[in-house]
Amino acid sequence: MTVYNFCAGPAMLPPEVMKKAQQEFLNWQNLGVSVMEVSHRAQPYLEMVKECEASLRRLMDISDEFEVLFMHGGGRGQFAAVPLNLHLDDAPGVYVENGIWSSGATKEGAKFTQVEGINIRTDVDGQFDIQPVEQWKLPEKASFIHFCPNETIDGIEIYDVPKHDAPIVADMSSMILSREINVDDFDLIYAGAQKNIGPSGLCIVIVRKTLLEREGLPRPAILDYAIEAKQGSMYNTPPTFAWYLANEVFQYLESIGGVKAMEAHNKKKAAILYDYIDSSDFYSNKVAKHCRSLMNVPFWLKDDTLNDKFLSEAEAAGLLALEGHRFVGGMRASIYNAMPVEGIEALVAFMDKFAKENS
Repeated sequence: MTVYNFCAGPAMLPPEVMKKAQQEFLNWQNLGVSVMEVSHRAQPYLEMVKECEASLRRLMDISDEFEVLFMHGGGRGQFAAVPLNLHLDDAPGVYVENGIWSSGATKEGAKFTQVEGINIRTDVDGQFDIQPVEQWKLPEKASFIHFCPNETIDGIEIYDVPKHDAPIVADMSSMILSREINVDDFDLIYAGAQKNIGPSGLCIVIVRKTLLEREGLPRPAILDYAIEAKQGSMYNTPPTFAWYLANEVFQYLESIGGVKAMEAHNKKKAAILYDYIDSSDFYSNKVAKHCRSLMNVPFWLKDDTLNDKFLSEAEAAGLLALEGHRFVGGMRASIYNAMPVEGIEALVAFMDKFAKENS
């Protein structure tokens, strides 16, 4: 039986990458040891690090105006790092809130700096919706504008980018590399690795070099962008295995056509699942069509007393981790880059069979 893992994170990785990592696990680059046992200062590892950054720069078309950092602490670590590095005494950090993760960033930022939350949700009768970017009421003065383009829990994705004189900061943890973006529209991008890049613990930070000159607030050196940039992301021993796997994922993505090809793949997957849900009277999706996520598809059964049965039978069929987040309930299929079309087809076939047997 083929197993498909719909976990929201840590999520599945490309099988091709996992097989290669398995083959190299005890003998990386014919050194006779695992990459986890090699010094991060050793020349073979430093060459891999250089290759990794170059690959990501090609995938995302990142110019020399930006530093690319490989940091600790995942996305939540950046909830603290962003206000600590970008604080200005005379302007608040502005947080656009469209779901649970973006609201969490606001709460964490408020521990360090003055914040202003902007709620763009316009839910009506249980339907999730957001204001278009041009209607966001952003203040004229801000130390930065923070938003989350894809809300993992709520299944909401923002496809436009706000314009403002202040730096634009985006938490792309659950959508990085899933579709093409213009990096120059942003000033700081961060993304926990555990959804589209690699294992948990690693966080990618793409920061405009001019922002490294900000004084910000007193902060731990491990969260200081300028120090990390100067130290080549090695102020502290990095998560070496996660960095290695990230490089393998980047190389794999380049080999199959890059982000453009991955976007087409993701749109195809999402269309299959959303089209089935929309055609069903047994399942529903509560997110307005213009802001539905390509990566996280929440859905609800008409009769929620069947939830446990659905999850049990789905797992028996090899469809794992479909339970919705406890804050919103229902089900959720996270269909990140590594999920094949066959996984979506298997899920839809199961959902259709379950609906017929339980209607």
